[in-house]
Amino acid sequence: MQYRVLGKTGMKVSVIGMGTWQYGGEWGHDYTQTEVDRILNQAKEVGINFIDTAECYGDHLSESLIGGYLTQHNREDWIVATKFGHQFHSHMNRTDKFGASDVLQQLDRSLTALNTEYIDLYQFHSGNDEAFNDDELWTMLDKQVQAGKIRHIGLSLNKSNSMHQTVNAAEIGASVIQVVYNRLDRRPEQDVFPACEANQLGVLARVPLASGFLTGKYKAGMKFGENDVRARHNGVELDETLKQVELIQRNEVPHDVDIAQWALAWCLRHPAVTSVIPGCKDETQVIRNAQAVELLESTHPLVWSAD
Repeated sequence: MQYRVLGKTGMKVSVIGMGTWQYGGEWGHDYTQTEVDRILNQAKEVGINFIDTAECYGDHLSESLIGGYLTQHNREDWIVATKFGHQFHSHMNRTDKFGASDVLQQLDRSLTALNTEYIDLYQFHSGNDEAFNDDELWTMLDKQVQAGKIRHIGLSLNKSNSMHQTVNAAEIGASVIQVVYNRLDRRPEQDVFPACEANQLGVLARVPLASGFLTGKYKAGMKFGENDVRARHNGVELDETLKQVELIQRNEVPHDVDIAQWALAWCLRHPAVTSVIPGCKDETQVIRNAQAVELLESTHPLVWSAD
């Protein structure tokens, strides 16, 4: 496994991390502690040390399952990132909670759920610029950093890829930007990545497999169940996305290379990207994702450019 320093944090994170939204129960499966334990054990075995979760992945459910694992293992072996700003009510139903007092309560609940005394990276979760411009919020969080509850602050941008938040990240003490980035969504290359490189901000690329579409296992005409967050793509939008994936696999991915591994390595080849955080539903996917590092290290004649 390769490791890179995450911006100015000084933390060395595995270039392949783990996204854990699925543990919150919104991806068509309800996870047990035993399942999560097996997945995280496999992750550690292949060298993964970075976990990304959030308070609203099932009302701290994802955090609790991760915390259940951490109580039985060495906390110092893991870099744990979580997020703040939303209150979970039900499947895909949340309320924004970015006020300083609300976030302080969320922080304490996250610490309890994760069974830890500190959070390595605490991230502003897909908030708008108005929520970001709240000085009281950042003053409160700075006090929590000084108290040792938080080690580093980050910003997980929403789909608008706010440049206001990106260029002002250092002003509020943030050293990491998380953003949607994959072969199907290259928008961060235009503005966000250059700003991150100029300001030495670490970059976490979420949804690097485009919600699983870049695994090659889904074909046009299929539909996701209503308990799966991807059901919102069902219909023409989903079919068009999957047809685009077929073209990418045919024209860009060598025939003897796994498309999911190619997609992860494709993200990591951008100099701004520190780590990718794909979701892993089982141990097999953990192993497959980790093997993407071999593509970065190999001399295989891969067709990396989509231009």
